[in-house]
Amino acid sequence: MAFRQILTLSLVVSFFLASAQQGTLRGTIKDAALQEGLPFSTVQVKGTTNGNVTDFEGDYVLKLDPGTYIIQVSFIGYNTIEVTDVVINSDEVTILNASLEEETQMMEAVVVTAAQINNTEAAILNVQKKSANLLDGISSQNFKKIGDNNVAAAVQRVPGVSVQGGKYVFVRGLGDRYTKSVLNGVDIPGLDPDRNTVQMDIFPTNLIDNILVVKSSTADIPADFTGGMVNIVTKDFPEERTWAISLSTAYNPSMHLNSNYLTHKGSSTDWLGFDNGLRDDPQVDPPSAIGTNIPAAQAATDQFTSTLATERTTSPINGSFGLSGGDQINFDRLSIGYNTALSYRNTTEFYEGFVNGEFFKTEDQSENGLRENRQQIGDLGTNNVLLSALIGTAIKTERSKINLNFMHLQNGETRTGYFQQKEFINQSNELQKENLEYSQRAITNFLIAGKHSKKDASFDIEWKFAPTISKIEDKDIRVTPFRTDGGRPAIESSETGDPTRIWRNLDETNYVGRLDFTKKYELLGDEAKFKFGGYYTYKDREYGIPIYRYLRYQGDVEEITQADQVHAQGYISNTTDASNFFQSQQQNVAAYASNEFRISNRLRTVLGLRMEQYNQWYTGQDQQYAGGDTVGGRFFDDVEILDLLDFFPSMNLIYELSDQSNLRFSYSRTIARPSFKEISLAQIFDPVSGRTFIGNIDLQETDINNFDFRWELFQQQGQMFAISGFFKTFNNPIEIVAFSDAAPEDLTPRNVGEAIVYGTELEMRKNLGFLSPALQNFSFNLNATILQSRQQMDLTPGGEFDSRVDNARETENIDQYRQLQGQSPFMLNTGINYDNYELGLQGGLFYNVQGRRLQVVGVGAAPDVFEMPFNSLNFNLNKKLGEEEKHSIGLGVNNILNDDQESRYRSWDGAKYVLEEENVFSFLSPGRRFTLRYSFTF
Repeated sequence: MAFRQILTLSLVVSFFLASAQQGTLRGTIKDAALQEGLPFSTVQVKGTTNGNVTDFEGDYVLKLDPGTYIIQVSFIGYNTIEVTDVVINSDEVTILNASLEEETQMMEAVVVTAAQINNTEAAILNVQKKSANLLDGISSQNFKKIGDNNVAAAVQRVPGVSVQGGKYVFVRGLGDRYTKSVLNGVDIPGLDPDRNTVQMDIFPTNLIDNILVVKSSTADIPADFTGGMVNIVTKDFPEERTWAISLSTAYNPSMHLNSNYLTHKGSSTDWLGFDNGLRDDPQVDPPSAIGTNIPAAQAATDQFTSTLATERTTSPINGSFGLSGGDQINFDRLSIGYNTALSYRNTTEFYEGFVNGEFFKTEDQSENGLRENRQQIGDLGTNNVLLSALIGTAIKTERSKINLNFMHLQNGETRTGYFQQKEFINQSNELQKENLEYSQRAITNFLIAGKHSKKDASFDIEWKFAPTISKIEDKDIRVTPFRTDGGRPAIESSETGDPTRIWRNLDETNYVGRLDFTKKYELLGDEAKFKFGGYYTYKDREYGIPIYRYLRYQGDVEEITQADQVHAQGYISNTTDASNFFQSQQQNVAAYASNEFRISNRLRTVLGLRMEQYNQWYTGQDQQYAGGDTVGGRFFDDVEILDLLDFFPSMNLIYELSDQSNLRFSYSRTIARPSFKEISLAQIFDPVSGRTFIGNIDLQETDINNFDFRWELFQQQGQMFAISGFFKTFNNPIEIVAFSDAAPEDLTPRNVGEAIVYGTELEMRKNLGFLSPALQNFSFNLNATILQSRQQMDLTPGGEFDSRVDNARETENIDQYRQLQGQSPFMLNTGINYDNYELGLQGGLFYNVQGRRLQVVGVGAAPDVFEMPFNSLNFNLNKKLGEEEKHSIGLGVNNILNDDQESRYRSWDGAKYVLEEENVFSFLSPGRRFTLRYSFTF
């Protein structure tokens, strides 16, 4: 008995030892023409029966003893390929991806080496070449090569793409309204709920498989984009087991270790991205409830934190930490994959000489210059903490796959400003202002998705469901204006206004679901694909702005919250207006059908139609509404303010000039809808700039027609050349304009006439080895976009055109057309890459700029505001260390040219329009930033 037990135990141990000595061969087999997984193809060791069959997505796994093999890949109706020099190491994963071409004649197997076939950058170009949409992309291989550690840094290398503020993507120079970003094909809100694009720097690149920027629409994607849709695709099944730790720090000489840094007292948990309750709204009674009851006034005041003053200290340098990992576990009939990431980032910025200004045209039309109305100059310090967690898992059988992803973002931002403010209309009114702000944001997103295939892979079903909960709180914004009288800061309400404390609370729930069916069939003697499905989104937002003021107070700033001063002179009071609250819901129900087929061997056609029923409801009132039977003002109680049934046709034609070259044409109709805050009665005050955003409940959607042409050539080693042309028409574009002559410093959205945008794009990726063998490791990238836009002004009596004519200078001729708001006239991305795989050294010098764009449309005496070009020159160097290259260090320099971010008012000099340096709308200097990175993979 004992002998049998020992023998059994020995056999089990021997089995596990033998298994442990084996290695793993893993990869994906694709159809070379369609660039889709080739289900049930055969992967085996040549001359043996040792092999496996791919699943419904074309993935396979094969366990092999250590050694060097010839792998044979075959499928009925396709040419067989043999891959030589495939090395298998014990307890390691070897990745082998391959593409099979349809068999044209009987021939022997095509023989290639493993090094030739495993190139993910070439694979992403293959996706571009075979895609039904006009798209550009960047692969994970490129991330590693350049050293980009987040999506924002990587995506700006895509043609026609620029990144604003290091976070938000603009495509083809069109603003945020016309760009959309999705995660794994599904809408996801970002940290700023009023933007159509997600904050791109929150995604670590080590979890990203690729980034695709779609520039032409098909029926299976949402219709609310025009410039482009950015799809961030995460890895659901990592190719091999990988765990990585990354550390980075950044130093900006103009911002960090500066003893004059501006901040204020916060809570003990600010470093984690959330407030511990110190800044919670006390919700004190309104003035009528307190009246002259001094004890009640004192009690109400005592519930607020007493900190109103700024502090000077030494600013810290930036730091970040990341931990990520993933693997897949394979069983006989089941595979499980997982990805996880935890990241923490703490960044500090300090802008000395931060400027906000307001200028007007004078009443004297013979005077060409602008008159300054208000100027605010001072210091602004910010500290931003971002804590993010990403967890994903996937389970796959032979014909099904289920994904489950979880993401949580926790963000806290402290902003502190000290400004000198001068009102030029009243030369005696000069004051100081201290601003204390804190914004806390939390986003939690779940995604559950599935894909199921028929046994012969001729019919697929895909479904996704993604709920998201967003909570954003601007907590205890404190604005304290004062004068300096006899060396002491003093508040005089009649001149400075009342000290104010503001809370802004936003709660939003999003639900997104989609269901897609794909049927492969034969049409005109070739394979065709029919797709149909549905899409559903629901969003519910509640928004409120409680406001408190220190009333009937005159005295020193430091004494404002002391009980004896309140007793003697004033008290804090709730002055919240009902117009500061609203609730709104959006619902979008969509269905589509699309057919992809070939008219001839070279002409591929994709025709589709999408239907979207969009509804929006609103509850709220404006400031003029007094309630009851009072005449004046507007009140909405769950009123449907948008009810839109739209049909969106699309057509994509791809003519294959050769195996490596395409000629494309596409047409699509898309839409841009107003955001929650835009189509509202809300009035949102920005305490830093002193400007107010005023909603417009009467806004309508923008309808867009898109025409695109493109010739593209794909070459070896990831080289390519492409030139594109596009033309877009806009009906009722939404623009941000000055509110009125009486309040030109305030901004509001409006529908304005019709517009067109047209332009051309040039993309080139070229290895420089053709110049000299010594330059073989260098490559040149160029992405250039040139655009023109024409917006027709509002020609109704008293509209924009009449307003401009009434305020024109004597020699100024007013045209009824102007530049489209938010549109840049050109964009340029270019760079030199260096790749030396033998040395483990990669680097590059990259330059990005876009032309000046119309930021705010002027009205009446308020002139137009233009954002000036920002010349961004950045350097990256990445070096792998160690025999197995598990260690990596990187160095980066941002804004080498030390350019400034500036917007200016435009004026007329008597002969032409000019943007004088002194006519500043806003100005800040970001300085140079030096970054040091380290990562370890294990």
